[in-house]
Amino acid sequence: MKKKRLTISIIAIAAVALVLIGRQWRKDLGEEAQFTTVQKGLFEVTVVTTGELSSQNRTKIEAPQGIRARNVRFGDIKIQDLVPEGTMVKEGDYVATLDRSSADNILKDLEDELEGLRAKQERILLDTALSLRGARNVLLNMQFDLEEKKIAVEQSVYEPPATQRQVKNALDKALRDWEQEQKNYQLKVEQAQANVQDGLLELSRKERQYNEMLEVLENFVIQAPAAGMVIYHRNWFGEKLRVGSTVNTNDLTVATLPDLSVLLSTTQVNEIDINKVKVGNTVRIGIDALPDKVYAGRVIEVSNVGANNYGSGAKMFEVVIKLEETEDQLLKPSMTTSNTIVTASEPDRLFVPLEAVYGDDKEYWVYRANGSRQVVELGLSNDNFCVVEKGLGEGDKIYLSEPKKR
Repeated sequence: MKKKRLTISIIAIAAVALVLIGRQWRKDLGEEAQFTTVQKGLFEVTVVTTGELSSQNRTKIEAPQGIRARNVRFGDIKIQDLVPEGTMVKEGDYVATLDRSSADNILKDLEDELEGLRAKQERILLDTALSLRGARNVLLNMQFDLEEKKIAVEQSVYEPPATQRQVKNALDKALRDWEQEQKNYQLKVEQAQANVQDGLLELSRKERQYNEMLEVLENFVIQAPAAGMVIYHRNWFGEKLRVGSTVNTNDLTVATLPDLSVLLSTTQVNEIDINKVKVGNTVRIGIDALPDKVYAGRVIEVSNVGANNYGSGAKMFEVVIKLEETEDQLLKPSMTTSNTIVTASEPDRLFVPLEAVYGDDKEYWVYRANGSRQVVELGLSNDNFCVVEKGLGEGDKIYLSEPKKR
């Protein structure tokens, strides 16, 4: 009985010991996982963005310039057909067709207007001819009347003086009326000429508009101005023009033929990071379609004006990066890029994780492995680490999180 009790006691003590050892082991393991060491090496501050490859120089494939002519008024012009993006074309090859439906309706309206103006001009000419003919007849009759009154004056020499004066007054009045009617006739001629000229000008303007529109419609089938690869054009909203897209009269570009000798990655940087990015910053460029390759680049342009980021209230600024390696034939326009823009770089720097650093308005500190608090001076920082100027050495062990007081 005593042996049995002794055995149970030993087992109980062993179990308690195992529990205590396990708790200590787990505690030690947990604390070990909370430590990190001070690292030394190249420290970089970067901005990572997504962009798209494009060529620095490209030939535009445009809708006909006549679309925005002063005498031509088109409605919305949509792309009816467009060769697939990436198609290799030669100069003069077919690229796209614009939808003529709205333009044809406008052309039909112009034809109706022209027909009406031609009929109107004929009426003006006929009315003018009739009006002037009537005016000439009036002048001719007045001239006959004037001749008769002259004869009456000649014959009145044998009449009493009162009769002679009466006949002479009648002649003077007839002469004045005839002279006035001549002036009126001249005014009618000038007025008729002006009416005819106005009608001709209106008709000529409408005919010119009609002919210009016919000429524009003949160019609704678009051909390549040079040889190259067809790349779809992006509109003001960054959307690629496709079949069904509307052509903007302020930007007639439908597609482009890029020069692949100089490639760019165009990206957007948010307003928080844009002040970090400068012209000349080096960039590491990854290509989503080529995950094993990294290309060197450099920032060549930073926009000073931000644009609204659709879907959020943040402003985005365009940044253009030039690739320094473009001989790789695997690179194609419109490929998606991952751009790591190096905004600051310092070699041989000590740095620690940001989560290991604590501070207030006066100073910053970390906790050494022995639990003591170590004041530090900090330098550059990025999203994950910060440089330690003073207070620590390479390989020093510190807590990742604030240690619990024992």
